[in-house]
Parts: sequence; structure tokens; C-alpha cells
Amino acid sequence: MSSNHVPKDPQAAVRLRAGVISLVVGTALLGAKYGAYLLTGSAAVLSDALESIVNVVAAVFALGSLVFAGKPADRDHPYGHGKMEYFSAAFEGGLIAFAAVAIAWYAVADLLRGPQVGEIAVGALITLAAGAANAALGWYLVSTGRRVQSLVLVADGQHVLSDFWTSLGVVGGLVLVRLTGITWLDPAVALALAANLAVTGFKLVRHAAGGLLDEEDTVLLTRLVTAFDEQRTRGIIRLHRLRAMRSGRFAHVDAHLIVPEHWTVEQAHEATDAFEERVIAACAIDGEIVFHTDPCRRRLCPACDLTDCPIRQAPFADRPPLTVDEACLTDEAFWGPRGFPLHVPGR
Repeated sequence: MSSNHVPKDPQAAVRLRAGVISLVVGTALLGAKYGAYLLTGSAAVLSDALESIVNVVAAVFALGSLVFAGKPADRDHPYGHGKMEYFSAAFEGGLIAFAAVAIAWYAVADLLRGPQVGEIAVGALITLAAGAANAALGWYLVSTGRRVQSLVLVADGQHVLSDFWTSLGVVGGLVLVRLTGITWLDPAVALALAANLAVTGFKLVRHAAGGLLDEEDTVLLTRLVTAFDEQRTRGIIRLHRLRAMRSGRFAHVDAHLIVPEHWTVEQAHEATDAFEERVIAACAIDGEIVFHTDPCRRRLCPACDLTDCPIRQAPFADRPPLTVDEACLTDEAFWGPRGFPLHVPGR
């Protein structure tokens, strides 16, 4: 039993607009930071500028992936194109890691040849202003990405926010050099920033890999199980073998529903379709739920509250709340080796 709930995406224009804003603002900030580096010759300022190059390249890739991911499902891509967002996030994480290596290389070279920093005040002011702009852009991208369920925008925003902290570190390093006159503090700050970037890049790649490998989304499963419990009506006895995966903003869910064995195919079809509609609305997700119906077994009578059941062998006792652990049980784990349910009352 299934129905598809993948309407035309009303948020596509919002995603694309955010992607364009990210690219335009990122390009402008790259120019400002590179100008600050030319003025100061600072390794720390250069590290900030190198990260901005990554921002711009990532914004271009993110914009393309948003266009591709927004395409509807077709014969070649029956689950849609949303996985492209995970590729984009992995690509951005790789770029960040590459920038971290480049920054560390330059900082070590600067330490060996003896760092020289000039025009500290002007460079610090330009970097601070660019950092404030990055903070605003990052907040906008993350909040928009979460609102429209776009991993690309969230990843891009988190990277831009990390750039903000990089800028603050650069300004702090320049101030220390100005106050102490110790020039090696500048490449030392650059090395610390490179380490921070490496961690950020690793986290992005790790998260993207989890999505590409369909790692369990505990938050989504919890929302689904709560909705299953709240929206269940008489005749929907229990649920197990729940699986869910995300493809961009879309959720693809399947599960086994246990229904009365005396129901006709038409009754089961109507009940499960109506149940799916309610669950989709309660979870406020785009996507589909595919239910496989299993006939009940008499040992489930104590958990079934269908009052007009003609084949009941025991009175209704209780219906315990559904848990994520039970919902995700396989057929064998749920029914047990002898075909008896293991996780319902009255056993």
C-alpha cells in the first residue's frame, strides 16, 4: 500500500536564492580578505583568504547541486535526485580539508623564513568587517537550510560560520603581534586555524558519508513512531520492520503493518492509505510511506482493540506505546522463532 507525496517543491526558489546570495557575498568577501593580505603580508590573514576561496568554490558547487537535487524523480532516479546534496556536502568538506593543509604549509614556511607583518590596524579592521558579514551570511544559510530541509545550505552555512571564527582568530593574532611585537605569533595563529578547519572538514565529510550510506536517522524515526502511535486507529494493530531514508528533502519510509486477518484487500488498502495520510501530515514531511500489510495472529488479540472482530479469541487487554526499538524489529525478531509475537501484552 503506498501513495506518493512529492508535490512540486514550493521552496525551490528559496533554496536557489540562498545559494545565489552565498556565492555573491562570498566572492565579495574573498576580494576584501585578499586585499587585507596584500596590505599586511600576514600568514593568518592569508589563511582566512584561502578559506574564502573554498567558500566561493563550494558556493558554486552548492548552487549546481541545488538545481540538480530539486529535479523530480524519474525512471533513471526513482527516489529523486536529493542525494546530490550529500555529494555537495562531502565535496565542501574535502575542500575545507585541502584549505587546512595549504594554510599549514604556508604557515610553516613563514615561520622558517621569518614572518613580517605590516599595516596591522587596517588589516585587522578589514578582516573583522568581513568576519561580521560572514556571521550574518552563515546564520542566514543555516536557518534557511533547516527551514527548507536543505543539507547543502546547512553545510554551506556551517562552513561560513566557521569562517567567522577564523576571522576572529586572525584579528586576535594581529592584535597580539601589534601589542607584543612577536611576529611568529601570526603563523602560529594560522596553524591553529588550520587545525580547526581540518576538524570542520572531517565532520562535514562524516555527516555526508552517513547520508550516502543511508545511516539511521534517529530523529526522523522518532518523529515517525510518535506519529504512528498518535494516528493509529482500530484495526492497525502493531507495526514493525520500519525503515526510513532521506534523499534531500524527501523521506522514503516503509514498514510492515499488522491488520485483522479477516479484512478484505480493499479494507486493508483503504485503512493503510488513510493512516499514511495522517502520519505524513503529523510529521510534516515530503515523501512517501510504503506499507506492507501482515495478517494478525490470534496471540495478538490482547493488543487489538477492534471491537467487532468475529475471530477474537481473547479480550483486549492493553496497547503499549510503540517504541523505535520495536518498530525497527525484523519479522523474525518481532514474531519469534515459533511465529508468536514477542513484544505485545498477553503473551
